[in-house]
Amino acid sequence: MRTANGKLLALLDAFTRDRPALTLSELARAVGVPLSTAHRLVAELTAWGGLERDDAGRYRVGLRLWELGALAPRALGLREAALPFMEDLYEVTHENVQLAVRDGDELVFVERFAARGAVAVLTQVGGRFALPPTGVGLVLLAHAPADVQERVLAGPLRRHTPHTVVDPAQLRRVLAQVRQDGHAVSDRQVTDDAVSVAAPVWQGGQVVAALSIVVRGGSASVVRPFTPGVMAAARGIGRSLAG
Repeated sequence: MRTANGKLLALLDAFTRDRPALTLSELARAVGVPLSTAHRLVAELTAWGGLERDDAGRYRVGLRLWELGALAPRALGLREAALPFMEDLYEVTHENVQLAVRDGDELVFVERFAARGAVAVLTQVGGRFALPPTGVGLVLLAHAPADVQERVLAGPLRRHTPHTVVDPAQLRRVLAQVRQDGHAVSDRQVTDDAVSVAAPVWQGGQVVAALSIVVRGGSASVVRPFTPGVMAAARGIGRSLAG
């Protein structure tokens, strides 16, 4: 049986990127509680600022949670160190620049820059994504503990495009190449027109994040000119974190 706190957390877990707004009835069903209980929980969270009600009567995550999330130590110090380097990359390229960390078997985007004319990406700050198909995810997975790698390789591995690597043996070879090269390339593995190059951010002998540029293209060669800059920026972030 869930405690009251457990029900509150379950209610917040009902919100996803695909379902950012929910009615009271939808929340009650998601948590598995009577409507009256959901009403009480939602009222508590709304009064605190954790939820907000829109004009249609649906509930969304409130700014209070965003404020708390921004204080997460991993994201806070990392963002502060990374922003100058990300801004420089963006000014030079006017392409998508993004920073991600690993959380369990997924990645979380902690910052991004995007130009209006840049290729469309599925990135959202605070959004989660599978590790294998993205450039940043390949870097983070390549340097993850062995048990994490084995769980991810055991699948299921989702195919986003015809170019997505879903064969565990092939993915294992890709990860070995990432460790050898010091960067990863994701060639149209998430969308048909986007290629990314990513590099690891090291701190204390561990990879704590990955930095990438995502550009429009039809082959891995389109990111070749961006690779040295991404690797240099990732090293710069790592030095800032160490300092």
